[in-house]
Amino acid sequence: MIKLHALALAALLAAQSASIAYAQDSAQRAPEIATGYTEKTGVVAEKYMVASANPHASAAGYEMLKQGGSAIDAAIATQLMLTLVEPQSSGIGGGAFVMHFDGKRVQAYDGRETAPSAATEKLFQDANGKPLSREAGVVGGRSTGAPGVLRMLELAHKEHGKLPWATLFGPAIKLAENGFAVSPRLNGLLTWDKYISRDPVAAAYFYGPDKKPWPVGHVLKNPELARTLREVAKGGADAFYKGRIAGDIAAKVASHPGNPGLLTAADIAAYQAKRRDPVCSDYKTWTVCGMPPPSSGGIAIAQMLGVLETKGMERYAPVNGQLGVEAIHLFSEAGRLAYADRARYVADTDFVPLPGKGAAALLDKHYLQQRASLIGERSMGSARFGVPDSVNVAWGVDNAIESPATSHLSVADAYGNVISMTTSVEDAFGSRQMVDGFILNNQLTDFSFDSVDENGPIANRVQPGKRPRSAMSPTLVFDKATGKLVLSTGSPGGSAIINYVAKVLVGTLDWKLDVQQAISLPNFGSRNGPTELEAARVAPAVVDALKARGHEVRQYEQNSGLQGIMRVTRNGKEVWFGGADPRREGVVRGD
Repeated sequence: MIKLHALALAALLAAQSASIAYAQDSAQRAPEIATGYTEKTGVVAEKYMVASANPHASAAGYEMLKQGGSAIDAAIATQLMLTLVEPQSSGIGGGAFVMHFDGKRVQAYDGRETAPSAATEKLFQDANGKPLSREAGVVGGRSTGAPGVLRMLELAHKEHGKLPWATLFGPAIKLAENGFAVSPRLNGLLTWDKYISRDPVAAAYFYGPDKKPWPVGHVLKNPELARTLREVAKGGADAFYKGRIAGDIAAKVASHPGNPGLLTAADIAAYQAKRRDPVCSDYKTWTVCGMPPPSSGGIAIAQMLGVLETKGMERYAPVNGQLGVEAIHLFSEAGRLAYADRARYVADTDFVPLPGKGAAALLDKHYLQQRASLIGERSMGSARFGVPDSVNVAWGVDNAIESPATSHLSVADAYGNVISMTTSVEDAFGSRQMVDGFILNNQLTDFSFDSVDENGPIANRVQPGKRPRSAMSPTLVFDKATGKLVLSTGSPGGSAIINYVAKVLVGTLDWKLDVQQAISLPNFGSRNGPTELEAARVAPAVVDALKARGHEVRQYEQNSGLQGIMRVTRNGKEVWFGGADPRREGVVRGD
């Protein structure tokens, strides 16, 4: 592997304390703290590559690629390892979305969790119909949906895998049995979170006899997870969905002492992963493909790009890594417009149709030009939703809690397959429930807590069997003329994921940065509220100029976890170039 220096960055940030992140839906404690910033360089490889949020996870995926595995093989091994070493962010107790390219076609795989059959639209409301507090909604069994990761990965493996299913489990099983060193990030999150220690199973695993988190470097073994993975390796996903493990999950959810949930073993057994049509749209000389509903990411990013296409973003490239006023202004205003439509229209389309002709109506060039015309010299502050395709749908605006405890991985194999996969248990440590060696999700809090407002029923309200809307945005980019893949990228970050990924797309496509440089740029944008800037990484003069143009600016530590793999030419030869977010522990591996 050859390492290349990325664009010079600002001085390293010490970010060990919690920061309060703004979310447009409701004021809330930051669901996952920032744990530092370490400058990283990009990595070049000729044959194959994996980029993930943890060195052990990237090593597991790399091992599968070296054995001749496909991109989905590597992704599965990577995800299983993340379940062990990054339990606060993702795992087999959660859900995921995968964008897969096999050299000819793009497929979208939906492994999003589903609401229990007994759930009602009042799941997150009190006896008076008022939304529950964040704590009451997130912590406990109420927030746990039927996990989707394993069923979705099994479906993709049947279609695109090359190595035996059981082989993919080997690295995670071995490390679970032998143990891994607690990382600074895991230790920091355990120190910060006040809920995970209340679960007796989690407390016995993550904390020592002194009731303090195991220190950095402590070797942590997880024999329960090893047992679980052995059963699934031997019996396939059915061992998880239809046997002992499903029963254990249902019992755990139902027995929470203060906030029991409705998920049953029958709900878990009934779970189905789905193939969906990707959301693909043209942006200048590229075609950008993202995840369709129940993810809002594909549509929102396409809308932002469609708006920015009229604004000549290539003129506003950063100078020495420093963003200018116009770039932040235009990007933030485009975000306001996209997030306004997102909050109004996007939900699980198996239950709630998109307006007019579906995604095409929201991505219509004339509609986006009209939306772009609303951007002026001064910030609009808060954008109103548009009316695409001359159809006024009577939906209310939702108030879901969307949390930035997620993970992303990108993989390219030696056969021309490329994956972008975003995976999550939602909040840091999910619902704060641990069973059979893994953390259970709290994804149901991605539904709106309100079910109706003055505009009508809310599209993203709770319904039995429904999948909560997500902002996860696994993205693949292609050269429009040749159809060749250009980029695989994605990020964690709750509803801010959309801005994080769009930043990388503008950085690579408009500003001609390599993917590491684009990832390392300061995070910025708006979720139709304040203009949000990464703390201490935008020049004070730029901040002042934004305020002078009407922006309400909030600066805080933005906990993205971007990964990316890009096809580039080096010394006349096409190679893979990978980048990992300096804000997390991720690394890139490849040959």
